[in-house]
Amino acid sequence: MRRLVYYAVGILAAAAIGADLGPSSAPGTATRPASAATGDSTARTGPDGAAGTAAGIGTGAGVADAARAGGADLTSADLAGDITFSVPSGTFVGEVSVSLGTTIPGAVIRYTTDGRPPTASSPSYAGTPLRFTRTTQLRAQAYVDGTATGAPGTAIYVARAVETSHDLPVLLLDAYGQGAPGREYVDTAVMEFQPTTGTTSLAASPSLVSRAGFHLRGNSSAMFPKVPYRLELRDNTDDDLDLPLLGMPADSDWVLRGPYTDKALIRDAFVYGLGRDLGLHAPRFAFAEVYVNLDDQPVSADDYQGVYLIVETIKNSKNRLDLKQLDEDDVTLPKITGGYIFKFEWMAAEEPTLPCTGPAQTCWNYLEVVDPDPLNSAQREWLTQHIQQFHDMLHSPGFADPVTGYPAWIDVDSFVNHMIIYELSREMDAYVRSAHFYKDRDGKITAGPLWDYDLSFGVGGFFNNNQTSGWQYQQTRFPASPNDWFQRLVQDPAFVNRVKARWQQLRQGLLSNAQLQARIDSLTAPLTAAAERNFAKWPVLSTPILGPFITPTAATWSGQVQYMRDWMFERAAWLDSTAAWGGPTTTPPTTPPTTPPTTPPTTPPTTPPVTTTPPTTPPVPGPSCTASYSIVNQWPGGFQANVQVTAGSAAINGWRVTWTFANGQTIAQAWDATVTTSGATVTATNAAYNGALAAGASTTFGFLGSWTGTNSPPTPTCTAS
Repeated sequence: MRRLVYYAVGILAAAAIGADLGPSSAPGTATRPASAATGDSTARTGPDGAAGTAAGIGTGAGVADAARAGGADLTSADLAGDITFSVPSGTFVGEVSVSLGTTIPGAVIRYTTDGRPPTASSPSYAGTPLRFTRTTQLRAQAYVDGTATGAPGTAIYVARAVETSHDLPVLLLDAYGQGAPGREYVDTAVMEFQPTTGTTSLAASPSLVSRAGFHLRGNSSAMFPKVPYRLELRDNTDDDLDLPLLGMPADSDWVLRGPYTDKALIRDAFVYGLGRDLGLHAPRFAFAEVYVNLDDQPVSADDYQGVYLIVETIKNSKNRLDLKQLDEDDVTLPKITGGYIFKFEWMAAEEPTLPCTGPAQTCWNYLEVVDPDPLNSAQREWLTQHIQQFHDMLHSPGFADPVTGYPAWIDVDSFVNHMIIYELSREMDAYVRSAHFYKDRDGKITAGPLWDYDLSFGVGGFFNNNQTSGWQYQQTRFPASPNDWFQRLVQDPAFVNRVKARWQQLRQGLLSNAQLQARIDSLTAPLTAAAERNFAKWPVLSTPILGPFITPTAATWSGQVQYMRDWMFERAAWLDSTAAWGGPTTTPPTTPPTTPPTTPPTTPPTTPPVTTTPPTTPPVPGPSCTASYSIVNQWPGGFQANVQVTAGSAAINGWRVTWTFANGQTIAQAWDATVTTSGATVTATNAAYNGALAAGASTTFGFLGSWTGTNSPPTPTCTAS
């Protein structure tokens, strides 16, 4: 179990839920009911709720209304084993009748219909076709003299009561009547259907069929009715099964992301494609329309879930992030130096995490190791020390030295490109969540892969991420942000110059408005009809607040796409300005001065100091400020408030605001200020970038809080320096 924190109903709510990276035990170790499988063809024949035991199957053609002689695009003799099925896997209407055979001479076929592998005590096939009226997972094994002989086989038959057609590929998941999955894997059937002459139908032969497990995934996205899933394809020995889902390179692990707050449907896809073209690692993806059947009835139109983005997971494997593999016995140099994948997950990191040693104000937090899994103690210690040494160097006076400073530790280009993606998109959790890094054997720390960009390009509303001006890296968090690596890097003029030069180069090509427009057009062109179906299922286009997030309210999908494009162009224009990455680029010195000045003045001043007369007018007023408190949104148990700080008649260099809650309110999260609490008293101090205010100028910080009973606004006081 882990403590997962996510934005829910407008406030950061905590829920104790299971991990979203896989089951707590290895696949195949969960137990199933002890009762033997029977040949009851009318029973729902799933796994009776047991988790973690699904295996994969990539069989031949499907069934639609009548048996077909044709074959599917993906066949596998190894998975079909030594069993022959008269009707290949697919969907059916009403009833399907299946006969079994085997290539093993003199064998008796034993079978199950509940997902468990057959045993010597399972029912034997007597030659009479098996009849099924509900979704069925049919597993069979040949036995000779009571001993399992040859490879087992599996076929899957999904009952359906829907005849709709589509123009995108369709992915069908049927969970054998187990209901909605939680954070642990449950068994599911998976079928992929590809368009034929422009039309996709569930009645067609599936191009891919697999046994699998799936579970709920995500943080904030898990609160929405359009549910995101983690999907694991499995073989007949309960191991991972690598298959080329939707034409992507074969693997077993996938994510089904259901755009909900992203009403343009393309934000993740846009960033992943752009990132790959920039030279960053980012997952491959494919759009599909998805059906998820959770009850024990045939698949129906109600099971349609809309447009999903099917995405590769981030993992160290041949077709993903192909780093050197670390075995558990790799505990000495040079093997212990990689490869590793790790990430910052603000308030949501799960074990194994790496501790930081040093001052609390600069130490990292929420640093999670993704790979290897498991991570042994020697590897954990080595990686912790390596990151600590880099972190300590980054906070040293000589951190920018081109030989011994950060360029010796990180792949600078990856950090530059990553920052450009972060700032162009203003992803709400940029720098602090889903912030991945990797280190290959004998390699440098590299930023990436990219992940999770649904709250971007004007969607979200927290940490000023919907504003087209300003820096996302300057947004503060309460509790503390997990790391300040990028904030430290931008203190080096050479790094800033490198980012500016790269941005200006990209604006002449890949990031020009014309090419950004072309990328949007290429992503949206195939989605027109599917988007209409998606928003018929989820009519949220004009809804301004989804969960806690602020979203565009254009009444049409094309209007939502236009909003994303306009926001992006305005953001790029600000980044072009001299306040950001515009203007001339320079080449900073590559070496620091060799010696500081050490010689004091040789002679004292030759004239006495000038004396002044006391002022005859009143002194200029000292620094002062005022603060006003406003509740901008409130709901049962939670609220969002803003505090505006205004300088007095003179400029100020910093400010501190205090107030006392009268009704027991508490603060869960704050931005644009450092907030501390002591009982009912709250103290907010300016961030590094908003403390200096001209006379009469204002700035704002905000927070999320909880309340019960009464939520009367306090009266804040402001002190300036």
